Amino acid sequence: MINAVGKPQSILLLGGASDMGLAVVEEFLSRGPARVILAARDGESLEPAEERLEKAGASEVSNFIFDATDFDSHPALFEEMWAEGDIDLAIVAFGILGDNEEQWQNQKSAVLAAQVNYTGAVSVGVLLAERMKKQGHGQIVVFSSVAGEMVRRSNFVYGSSKAGTDGFYRMLGEALRGTGVNVLTVRPGQARTNMTQGLDDAPLTVDKEDVAKAIAKAVDNKKSLIWVHPLFQPIMFVLKHLPLPVLRKLPI
Repeated sequence: MINAVGKPQSILLLGGASDMGLAVVEEFLSRGPARVILAARDGESLEPAEERLEKAGASEVSNFIFDATDFDSHPALFEEMWAEGDIDLAIVAFGILGDNEEQWQNQKSAVLAAQVNYTGAVSVGVLLAERMKKQGHGQIVVFSSVAGEMVRRSNFVYGSSKAGTDGFYRMLGEALRGTGVNVLTVRPGQARTNMTQGLDDAPLTVDKEDVAKAIAKAVDNKKSLIWVHPLFQPIMFVLKHLPLPVLRKLPI
């Protein structure tokens, strides 16, 4: 279990090579050693991730092959990952950003983004809830997006998939109330990670370490939703209520 000082004994990172996900694991490892499980695509090198976590203080690091779109394989994979004992903290950090202009004009690319970002996230969310409810405790952290509040023209394929994920996990948290399992939905704006390398900083861009610290604090306080950067909440609220003709004139 996550003890009184916020230290989990075991951590699962779905999206085991995720730069932001690893930063979150490192933040929790700063509180003390823990067993870490990395789940990532076949062929995705996890050696750098393992080295990072061992340096950060992980007591043990194991890895599993995880294909977000191979939904039929997920139940057996979760059975295997839970074979060594309960998992206290699970971080859902996999996803595809992609090129929006290519995606909305390419059926295959659009469907892949939807399957990875939404259907895959729903699949593992149901299984995480089932496992953690059975063990009577657990914390789920999912990376949504500021698009969870409003989907924008500039990235609507990615944004719409994240909006679906956002809604699912927020209500999953409600469904799990009273079971000992908490769900935290994280709405970051742009963060400086490997995923955004090469992109110009958008307004309110933050470092992955800032996101990790905000998540750890939110877990401590049993929050169900956070925005990183916090100013995105009022900004997205205003944008959501602007008429479409006005939105068309804005660079979003």
